[in-house]
Formats: sequence, structure tokens, C-alpha cells
Amino acid sequence: MTDTEIGPVNGHTLAKLHPIPPESIPEARTEQPAPVVDHAPETPAPVAVDNPNLPSPGVTQEKRRPILAPWLKNGADFLATTRHAGANAGYATLFHTVRLPVYALRLGLMAPRGVCRFVADTNRWVWDREAAPLREAAVRAEDAVEYMTLSRLRANRVRLRGMVTVVSAVFGAGFALWLYVMAPAFLVAFAAGGIMLCGLAGQQPDAPVVGPAVLKTEVQKMTGSIVLRGLDAIGNSKISAAIKKGGDMNGMRFVSEIVRDGPGYRADLDLPYGVTPDDIMEARSPLASGLRRKLGCVWPSPDPDEHEGRLILWVGDKPMNETTKPAWPLLKDGQVDLFKPVVFGNDQRMRDMVVTLMFASVVVGSIPRMGKTFLMRLLLLIAALDPRAEIHAFDFKGTGDFKALEPVCHRYRAGEEPEDIEYVVNALRELKDELRRRAKVIKSLPTSICPESKVTSALASDRRYGLHPIVAGFDECQVPFEDEKYGAEMEAICTDLTKRGPALGIVAMFGTQRPDAKSLPPGISANAVLRFALKVMGHTANDMVLGTGAYKAGIRATMFSRSDRGICWMSGEGDDPRIVASAFVDAPRAEQVAARARKLREAYGNVTGHAIGQGPEASAGMDVLADVLSVITADEKTVWCERIAARLAALRPDTYAGWKAENVTNTLKPWGVKTDQVWGQTDDGEGKNRRGIKRADVAAAITRRDADRAAA
Repeated sequence: MTDTEIGPVNGHTLAKLHPIPPESIPEARTEQPAPVVDHAPETPAPVAVDNPNLPSPGVTQEKRRPILAPWLKNGADFLATTRHAGANAGYATLFHTVRLPVYALRLGLMAPRGVCRFVADTNRWVWDREAAPLREAAVRAEDAVEYMTLSRLRANRVRLRGMVTVVSAVFGAGFALWLYVMAPAFLVAFAAGGIMLCGLAGQQPDAPVVGPAVLKTEVQKMTGSIVLRGLDAIGNSKISAAIKKGGDMNGMRFVSEIVRDGPGYRADLDLPYGVTPDDIMEARSPLASGLRRKLGCVWPSPDPDEHEGRLILWVGDKPMNETTKPAWPLLKDGQVDLFKPVVFGNDQRMRDMVVTLMFASVVVGSIPRMGKTFLMRLLLLIAALDPRAEIHAFDFKGTGDFKALEPVCHRYRAGEEPEDIEYVVNALRELKDELRRRAKVIKSLPTSICPESKVTSALASDRRYGLHPIVAGFDECQVPFEDEKYGAEMEAICTDLTKRGPALGIVAMFGTQRPDAKSLPPGISANAVLRFALKVMGHTANDMVLGTGAYKAGIRATMFSRSDRGICWMSGEGDDPRIVASAFVDAPRAEQVAARARKLREAYGNVTGHAIGQGPEASAGMDVLADVLSVITADEKTVWCERIAARLAALRPDTYAGWKAENVTNTLKPWGVKTDQVWGQTDDGEGKNRRGIKRADVAAAITRRDADRAAA
């Protein structure tokens, strides 16, 4: 056996990784003499790898089948099932009631044919025509005994049946005559009923008079062979080979029966060795073709409670975007505690999905017209239903999608004009100051009140500390971050809110239709906890929203079609990402929810800011040019940007904390101060070229600015 040969694994041995000497083979010793080798090493015996005495793990996994069907135990599923059956029954009743006159006319026209069929069938019955073939067979076989027996049987039948027919005709005619004399109306009713019955007997089998009220397109029942057909269609060589060989040889098998699960079927199976559910999710379109279902019906996923080769294949009766969703529980009634999970949508099986907004920053991304803004508005409505919460809603698209929230907003703005940006900057500066105040309050509280150094529901309800929840939503957040004048400042504040805000009771939400490094700065995308990705176009945008490595792990928002509006991958709530369809709340209903939230706030005493006509106080802001000039000494002609950032942070820690070289570059660029390669020395005396600015350019920018202000 050579280096490349491998012994049978099931034969309890492993092959050697070196050639086996000829003397170890009995046949070889009989045919040729063994070579003479001084001090030749002995060949070790094969090593057994399967120990028969090796104990088993002793772990048995059991899954009990439910006593009751899942739809009987779930209130939403039970209501959906009964509502569907009741709606069909009511519709069918109304449909046929309207058509009763037409049915009566058509049945009357078919009555003569029904009478002829009745007479013919009665004649066949009376004369025992159904046994005629048996008698003919006895004649052909010349079996006299059998023929005589059948003849006597026929004579007895004809005698009895003829008597029954004559008695029925006589009594029927007598009963009709009696009705004609005593109750003519009843005779008419009986006659009409008889005509209808004759009409039913006279209708054609392929053209019934009374057709179905609800035309049903039969959805094929999901079976094991259909599942295997669909998996074979995706073109995976290991799966196709396992199906041809019967499955079990390669580890592929169904682990339980295919069952009804909500409005669809569920199949649990082990995939062949080396195949993961991610491989199936990548080929969702050919899988749907093999199953003969629409793409929106087919949802393969891994089983988080089992090994990496376990697949849960859920196939819906209808696409997810066509299935009637349960009404949002908070649409007409209810109040929210942001520290507890809240229902905001449903999964493919129409089960309630929850989200916990506190202690998390939120990122929502998608291409346009996929429901991103609706989802953000829904999350803000949830926050508004907590009367303690302070709502900041900023719509940089400028279309007024958040307008329904105006009556409950502490800060609200829609648009991207300079005055809108300045409003948001001032609001963010307030949030920055509030963030620092809260940090000091938390630090000063004893552990008996604040044991985990973060805001709790009890602290949020205690007005003495001012630690109520603050929820700020930024739709189309790429607009403020790319602003030439204030972009760097707003990015720095929002990054700080994302990193430190959740522990201090501040929730920041960022939505964008262009998920990239400029629209979602790394400091925000890397620290967001809750992530919602509706349809995106590529793996880069997918990972910007859902986190690095999500696309490679099979969590792909690129799988959604253009018709999958409101359907997204949600990550951060629970251990594993999941597919969720957010509740649909349009603008009129959003206004109704906001009106109810306003009443809750009025009762609680928390109507502030924009809701009562007050805006943020305009602050003097940062005079960056003056500050930069002050940290550059008169004898320094050029300075590295990174050194300027460090000096600014030392000069005004509250304002410039966390600034880096790129913050200096982006802030000075609108004022015409350009950066270039500048020669300088590091702290250890080594000379290097790095990005920097000239002191003279900063002084010239201040002169131009002051001149422009004086002219204005």
C-alpha cells in the first residue's frame, strides 16, 4: 500500500502513510527472497480506530409531537383559520342566494330530461335489467341449473318490484289529488320540488347548474418526494448524489414527518455531509422552481437547536407578501414599556415577532421603495406609545413621512435645506450635552439604586433623575453626514450616541437607502445592535447593515424580490437573525396611533418641545477656525492634522473629544483650507510626511469669513 492509499475506515484500521515492506506480505515472501538489510526497522501493526468497548455518549434527544394541532394552540392561527372558513361560507351563501332564480329556471328546463332518465332507470329496475348479463352468460355456458336459478330469482324480483311501483303510483296519484282538493298551495310546492329534483337528475355531469362560489386553485400537498425533487433541482452535486443513492448513505434523511405549520408545510431533514443550509438558501430560486411554488413561498433556514447540517424547509401556501397579516396589536389599544419586548411584525408563519428598543442602537437599510421609512416610523410609533419617552424625528428625505409623529415629538424636522440642517445640529448638540449629563448622574447614583451603571425602567420612571428614554430617528442619514459644513460634527455626535447612548437610555435609529461607509460611518454600523436589512443589491451593502460576514454566513437581504416590501432580515433580537415582515401601518393609521400616544403623554405630563411649539436653542457652535488657529503657534508654518486633533481635544474636551485627523480635514474643507503632505518629526525625532495644513491658510480663511459676515 502506497502513501496515497487509505484503508477502509469501517474496517477499524487506518492505512500507513509509508510504503509497506514486501516481507510483511506473505505472498511476496514465497515468490522472491527478502532483501538483506542491516538493522531494518520492524513494521508496526495496524492501529485500530474503532474501539468496541468505547461507551456511547448516553444522550438521547426526544421531541414530543404536539397533542393539539399548532393552529388550535395559537390564538392568531385559530382566528385566522376560523375567519377564513367563515368568510368563505358567508360568501358562498350570498353568491348562491343571488342566483336562485337562475338556478330554478335552468333546473326547470332540464326537468323533462330528468323525467326521461327517471322512467328509464325505473324500467331497468323493475325488469331486473342489471342481472341480464348473468343470465346471458349462463345460456352461453349451457348451464341449465344456473339459468333456472337466475330465472326464478328474476321472477321474484320483478313481481315484488312491479307491486312496489304500482302501489307507489296509485298512492302518489291519490295523495296529489287529496292535496289538490285540500291544500293546493302544498301541491304547488311539492310540484316545484319535484321539478327541481327532476332538473337535478337531468343536468349534465360536466356542467352542473349550481357551480362553486369560490374557485380554488389547488396547491399541491407537500410530500417527501416533492421536497427531494426541489432539492435535486438546485444543482448541488452532493445532494443529487445522495438522492440517487437513497440518502442514508451520505447522511441525508428526513428526521420527522412533514407537518402543517401555520399557513404552510414544514420539513426537517439532515443534509448530506458537508452541505449546510446556507447552500440551500443561496439557491432559493431553483428550489422554488423544483417545488413548483412562488419564490415568496419558499423559506429554507438552519435549525439553531441542532447541528450545522440540519435544514428546516418551510413552504407556505401563498407568498409571504400575499398572506394576510394579523393586525398590529397596538393599532387600536395598548401602551408600551420600551424596556420590554414589543410586537412589531410577523415571521413567514405569521407568528408574532418582538423587538426590544432599549439598550440598542438601530440601523435600517434598503434600496428605495422597499418599506424602510415605514419600518422606521413603526419603531418610532412604538416609542411614542411609551409616555415617558422623548421622541426626536428627523426626515432628511423631506417628504413628510414622519409628519404623523409631529404631535408627540420633542424635536421634529423634515427637509435638507440649510435651516433644516442647522435645526438638527442644534438638536444634536442638546443630545450631546444630555448624554454627558446622564453619564454624570449615573456615576453619582449608589449601587443600591443603579447596580449595573445603566438606565433601568424604574430609573426612567423616576422624574427626579431625568433619565427618561430618548429615541432619535434619522431617515436618509447620509444627508447630514455628507453636509460640508456640519457633517463631521453630526457624525461625531451620532457615533457617540451609538456607542454610549444605549446604556444611558438614548436610542438612535439610522435609516439609509445607500448603505456604504459614507452613509453609515463605521463607528455607527459597527456598534449598532439592532439591524434591519430589507432588499439590498450587493454583498457590501448587505454587510454594512447586517454586520461583517453576514453575506458569507448566508444572511442575505439580496434574496428578496422587489415585491417583498416590508420584509427584512432582522439581527440583534435573539441569538440568530430571522426573516420578519413588519406590521403595515399607513399614514392615516399612524396618525390615529400618534393621537392616542398624545393623550397618554398628556395624562402623564410629558408633552414638550416641538409638540408645544418650542424648538432647540441656537447655540454659538464651534468656531473651528479660531480654535485651530489658537492651537498652532506662530512659529509653526505647517502642522499635521492628527496633532491639531489632539490639541483641540486638550483645548475643549467636551467639544472635540474623539476627533481624529479626518475630522479636522472634513471640517476645514468647506472654509477653503486644503490639506497636503507636510514634513514633520514624530515624538521620537523621526522625520515623516503626513497630511497637514498651513497656518497661513487658516488665517486667510478667518479673514474671508469675517469679511463676508461684515458685508452681510
